[in-house]
Amino acid sequence: MKRGDSRNRRLLTGGLLTGVAIIALVIPQLVSLAAQEILVLIATFALLALGLNVVVGFAGLLDLGYIAFYATGAYAWGIFSGAGPIKMPYTRSEFWGDWGFWIILFVVLAINMGIGVMLGSPTLRLRGDYLAIVTLGFGEIVRIVANNLESVTGAALGISQIPHPRIPFIGYHFGLNPVPYYYLLLLLLIVGIFVIRRLDHSRIGRAWIAIREDEVAAEAMGVPTLKMKLLAFAIGATTAGVAGVVFASKSNYVSPASFDVFASFLVLCAVVLGGMGSIPGSLAGAFVIVGIPSFLQLRFPELDEYRYWTFGVILVAMMIFRPQGLIPSKRREAELMLEADPDIPEAVT
Repeated sequence: MKRGDSRNRRLLTGGLLTGVAIIALVIPQLVSLAAQEILVLIATFALLALGLNVVVGFAGLLDLGYIAFYATGAYAWGIFSGAGPIKMPYTRSEFWGDWGFWIILFVVLAINMGIGVMLGSPTLRLRGDYLAIVTLGFGEIVRIVANNLESVTGAALGISQIPHPRIPFIGYHFGLNPVPYYYLLLLLLIVGIFVIRRLDHSRIGRAWIAIREDEVAAEAMGVPTLKMKLLAFAIGATTAGVAGVVFASKSNYVSPASFDVFASFLVLCAVVLGGMGSIPGSLAGAFVIVGIPSFLQLRFPELDEYRYWTFGVILVAMMIFRPQGLIPSKRREAELMLEADPDIPEAVT
């Protein structure tokens, strides 16, 4: 590629990103309240897909219990906010003040990172279908525990009246308005994209690629496979936990019904549909999986019963005609091209 072509491509990419950023900032002010709620839902699933993409897309680890980390973040805020059954000094709003939500946000980062490492240490030695089954079991265990531990989680009734966050010093209260939550999730997405992109273009990212392509060969070449897989798992867990805290605060209520295995499959479908290993693909997948059906349901409520049927047809068609996803990463697209036509020179990858 010529230098001028490369420069023009960078300018075009920069212009597109600037346009998308402007639209993302302005659009909540131009739509109805119901549409604002859908935007918050899309942003939440985009954050979830971004974290799962690290695990599935970059490191190649099939995690079917990812929603469990989402649940731990939501319940952490529900319990520490004082809305849960536990009534201790540290679960009272007076104890935390306006800083409560923001402190718990960082506490959940540490909690979920620890849970991710504890779960990953024994299970990440497994591969393929075995790892998928174990993570699926972990997700169901978390949901069942939340459904039965009445003294902590409120059991099937869940935790209600979870307080909304306040911004310290200025005392701004989020309340029921979805717009502040949208901008908060947008900020978290920007931070997550920056961190994950930097990791992807580092030695850690190259180690994840090596593990995804051939773990045995990567280990033989000196890549600390278990350490790198644990790191990917921990990043995915912390991202989901942060999304869970925002979800619990926004919905004002949390219950086990929100964290069933179907929610895990939805996030996984967003990653696969958008393009595994692609950061823009995660965002596009979340919009297609959650946003389009929600907007269609808002506009055509009578078609709601056909939503998942149509959704299944779209997924099957994507796997047949565009297996690399909507916005694939260059690396993943080249790999699929090489698999389809081995005569393509390896230099294209």
